[in-house]
Parts: sequence; C-alpha cells; structure tokens
Amino acid sequence: MHSEQSWILKRAAITPQKTSLIDIATNRSWSYKQLGYEVKKWAMFLKKCSLQKGDRVAVIAENRIDLFAILFACAIGGYIYVPLNWRLSHSELDYILDDCTPALILYEDQFMKLIANNPHMKAYPITIEILAEHFDVPTNNWNSKDAWLMIYTGGTTGKPKGVVLSYDAINWNAFNTIISWNISSDDCTLNYMPLFHTGGLNALSIPILMAGGTVVIGNKFNPQEAIQSLNTYSTTISLFVPTMYQSMIDTEEFKKTSFPSIKVFLSGGAPCPITVHKTFLQKGVPFKEGYGLTEAGPNNFVIQPEEAAIKLGSVGKCMQFNEVKIQAPNGRECGRDEVGELYIKGKHMFSEYWKNPQETAKTIINGWLRTGDLAKMDLDGDIYIVGRVKEMIISGGENVYPQEVEQCIITHPKVKEVAVIGIADCHWGEIVTAFIVSDDAFNNVKEIQDLCRSHLGSYKIPRNIYFIPELPKTHVGKIDKKKLQTIQM
Repeated sequence: MHSEQSWILKRAAITPQKTSLIDIATNRSWSYKQLGYEVKKWAMFLKKCSLQKGDRVAVIAENRIDLFAILFACAIGGYIYVPLNWRLSHSELDYILDDCTPALILYEDQFMKLIANNPHMKAYPITIEILAEHFDVPTNNWNSKDAWLMIYTGGTTGKPKGVVLSYDAINWNAFNTIISWNISSDDCTLNYMPLFHTGGLNALSIPILMAGGTVVIGNKFNPQEAIQSLNTYSTTISLFVPTMYQSMIDTEEFKKTSFPSIKVFLSGGAPCPITVHKTFLQKGVPFKEGYGLTEAGPNNFVIQPEEAAIKLGSVGKCMQFNEVKIQAPNGRECGRDEVGELYIKGKHMFSEYWKNPQETAKTIINGWLRTGDLAKMDLDGDIYIVGRVKEMIISGGENVYPQEVEQCIITHPKVKEVAVIGIADCHWGEIVTAFIVSDDAFNNVKEIQDLCRSHLGSYKIPRNIYFIPELPKTHVGKIDKKKLQTIQM
C-alpha cells in the first residue's frame, strides 16, 4: 500500500501516544494509536461491504471525530468519501445522492429520515458496532491521481456540483500548508467548520494530523464555548469565518481573555470586515486573512501576521507549491494594482466536477483553475481579493466592487454587518444597494452615504440603503447575496 494512501497509519506508528483528535461534544479523546485502530476497523468494515475501488461512501452526520476514521478508511480502500450537508432539504439531498450514486451511506440516527426511501439505500448507522478482527491491507490498482474525496459545492450559482479531489490534491494541500505555514506536531487547532466543507477537512484538520498535531472538533458553534475551548486546549492556530469572529468579539469572554497560546487566527470563507482585523490588532493577537475554494486547496496564500497587520485585507503571496496569476478579460496578465480574475495552478487542484465535463472545461483552462474571483497584486507581489466576478456591479458604465463599499460602511460604529449588491435599474444598469444590520435601531441613511462619500468615488455610493434585522447566511455562515436579490423592500 502506498504511503500517500495510508500515511495516517504511519503517523500512528510514529507518535502513537500523542493526542490526535478531541471531540468537545462527547468529551472523547483519541491518541494517534487509537485513531489508527479506528481507521483499520472502518477499513475492514467497508471491505466486508463488498465495495469496489472508486465506489462512493456517503456520510451524513454532524461534526464528530469518527468522520476522520471513515475518511482515512476510504483512502486505504480506494473508495470516494462523500460528506453530505445535513442542513439541506430532503429534495436537495436526493439530488446529490442521485448524482453520486453511493454504494453505501453511513448516517447519524437523527438524519435517517432525510435518506429514507432513497434507491441507493444500503445504509448503516455510524454507531454500528464493528468487531475488532485482524486487518488485511487491501490491494488495488492504486494511483495518486485517483479520487479520495468528493465535496458538493453550495449550489449558489445553480445545481450543486461534486468537486472531485484526488490523493494528490488533498496531500499536496497538506504538504503546502505544513511547509508554508510552519505547521508542526506542537500545533493544535479548534475546528467548528462543518466536516462536509473543505474548510473543516482540508484547511487545517488534515494538515495538522499529517504533522502529528492535535485537532479539537466542535459541533454547533457557540462563541462562549469556542473561546473557552481555545484556551482550555491551548490551541495555536484556528480558522473561523468572519460571522463567527464577529459573534465572539461581542462576548464578555472575548474581552477578558488574551488567548495566550495562539500563534495566529485565520479568517476564511468570506471577506473579513476590516473592523474584525482591527479588534484583534488592538488586543495584540496575531490575525490574518486567507483565501481558498473547494476546487483548490483550500489553502493558496501565505502572509506573516506582522505583515497582515500592516496590509489589512491582503492574503499575501502564493504558497510554496502553487502558482497564481491575475488575468484581464482579453487574456492579458494584469499589471500591478490592476484588477483582474484570479487563476490558480498546482497539484492541490481538483480533478473534475463529477459527471460534468462541460463545467470542468469552463473551470480548468490550459491547466489553470479559473476561480471566478477578482484580485489585484501590489508592488510587493502581495494579493488582495476584491470580490466575485459575478458580483461586480456595473452602474452607469462604471465598475463597482461590493467588497470595497462594504469595507467602508463597516467602519461606522453602529454597523454590525453589511452586504452590498447590484439591483437592476433601467437607467443605470445596476444600482449600488446596501443591506445593513445595525446596533441600537440605527437607521440613518444620510450618515452612511456621507461616510461613503468621504472615502469613495461618487458612483460607488449606495443609492439604496436598507436596514434589516439580519442578513441571510449560507450553511457555512457566509452572507448569501443570492437571497438578498429576492428581498422585496
């Protein structure tokens, strides 16, 4: 069996007594030796289910450490691990199951009703008792480019697509992260990101397990519990989405702690408000922003915390083993400080969209991944993410990047959250429109427009500003701008 396929068992042999995984909800803790045992146990079970190489194993469960044992068991057996988003509706899950046609479904009891009556119904509960027997290493015609993991995209731009990630893609993302971010066996991360999401699996969990560190798994995010756990487990590096950071900042616990063990906090999944950056800077806690997507990594850039403190909003330079470029619509590579579309290249890229060659061909162009995100590079070679290509607003013939307007509005002391979109208009083409969640019933439109006027060009100032109780969010806590388009004001 190849080391790229079974490295977790080698890690278990190298540091058997070290703690690999901690489950906050169940108070379980596995050493690497125990993790190796659990992986072998599940590999034996999957083999007894008569699975063939390339068969899909779908899993529907909330965050729990058992999911890593199943993931690595799939790697050893040559099966494709398909984590399902349990927050989806019955019909949405049916679509994904019909698309990936799993040979087996593993489920937590509370989700049985979501997969009932599905034709792919060879299913077992995750809590099934598996008798410990001698484990024979399976033999198969293995290749590092074979699929190991398939994560379905959120479907915000259409039907969900299965992003196929090979052993190479997952392992090279881990190599890249360990080397570029200086990850070691001393590191400990707290993860509340859902384990059906690349951020939960690939951002820090798998790289830290490869390095021999400790991964602490939280289930339903609670800001007070998160802050307590960050300190209790002496975590060194953790990733949260901006909405999670905002809710932590609003607690008394945040004001009282200095996070003594933290080397750096990472923000990802969505643009991070500049006010969040500044709050951590004022506490003297290292903080930086990252950028990734399911189709690549998700880790792509590296920036030192001290540089991130100076260049607020920059994600830095590309990592050790990948390449990036910024390209104009005509194919020309952009000059410094010129906005264009971000392209990424490297062994950490996805292989294809499952059974969707047309979308794959639109996304992988001459070996480069077309991200759909707008970016610019400064004179030092550091990258700034400006926004999504599809979210760019064209108002009166001028390009407006929503993220720039949002970063301006969020600096108002009464603004908690903001999202800016373009609303169709027969005269201007699109009108810059802001949706704001505020404190203390603040709803002064003129004050917001005056703030924008003092920092932005006149064509970027929102003509429409709406104050709403909350912004719609996706399953991973990102602001859902597609739903904002449907709000009738």
